[in-house]
Formats: sequence, structure tokens, C-alpha cells
Amino acid sequence: MSEIIISVDEQGRITGTVDKIQAHKKGKLHRAFSIFIFNTAGQLLLQQRAADKYHSGTKWSNTCCGHPKIGQPTNKAAHRRLQEEMGFVCDLQEIFSFRYCETLENGLIENEFDHVFFGVSNLPPVPDPLEVMDFKYITLEALELDLQTNPDDYTIWLKICFAQVLAEVRKIQDATI
Repeated sequence: MSEIIISVDEQGRITGTVDKIQAHKKGKLHRAFSIFIFNTAGQLLLQQRAADKYHSGTKWSNTCCGHPKIGQPTNKAAHRRLQEEMGFVCDLQEIFSFRYCETLENGLIENEFDHVFFGVSNLPPVPDPLEVMDFKYITLEALELDLQTNPDDYTIWLKICFAQVLAEVRKIQDATI
């Protein structure tokens, strides 16, 4: 059984609810979140999505993604999903949001108002094998190069928001100097 997720308008305001699979089949705009966890060396924790995910299986992506449940604040949903998918918790801060709409290789449509969270942790991931087939830490410079060299290895949302993630990380680094 699919889960019910939050539908939103172009500004991210709640408009109702929608079945998650139907939202992706019909391209209904809905709320989502993406989590980027860095270790104290500044490397980003990537996950390789499990092969049998309903879309984007085996592609490398940011640390964790998901959809808030009805009545669940997005920041609480992000904490819940990080624990479920990667097996640890840490402080998260919402950094920015972005809107995108893309048709995936299997015909499903990602039409999301995506809230992006950053966190820092050196805790070892204990990923759920139904969600994640592998993980690795990578520098942002190496990821930037690999996104250009091997774009088909990565999820569409990571490719779309990476430039803004990089800009936000640089702003944070500049503020701490």
C-alpha cells in the first residue's frame, strides 16, 4: 500500500493530500525533503539507492530523501527518515528549498517542492538494505567533477540542486573564517 503525502502549490503551501505513487504517476506537485550530511572533514555522505526502489534504483544520491507524513512538520520528517534510511540521527538545519519537475527514466514524474537540510555527523551509517545498497563519503570537488563526467550515475534532484548546495556550503565556510 502506498503512503499519503502532502500536495502543495508553487509556493509550497499545503493544498491537500495525494497518494505517493499517484503523485509520481500523474506529476502532482508535492512536498519533499533532501538531506545532506557532511562529516567534520567536509565530505558529503552519499547513498546508492537500492536496486528495487520504485524509481532511480542504483543511482547515487544525497544522504537521504523523503516525504513528510500528514501532520508531520518537515524537519521532524527529515529526522525520522534519516534514522529509518541511514540508521543514525544528528542535528539538521533547513538551508534552502527549490522546486523542480522532471520525468524519470521509467515514466514517473518528480514534481516536488523540496526542502534541503544540512547536518554534520561522524557517526557510521547503518543503512536499511531495502533503501540503500551502498554509501560513500566524497569531497564536493570530486562530486562536482563526477557529476559532469558520469551524470547518469546520479539522481536527477541531486544534479539539479548541487550548484546551490555548493554555494550554500561555501557561504557557511566563509562565515566561519
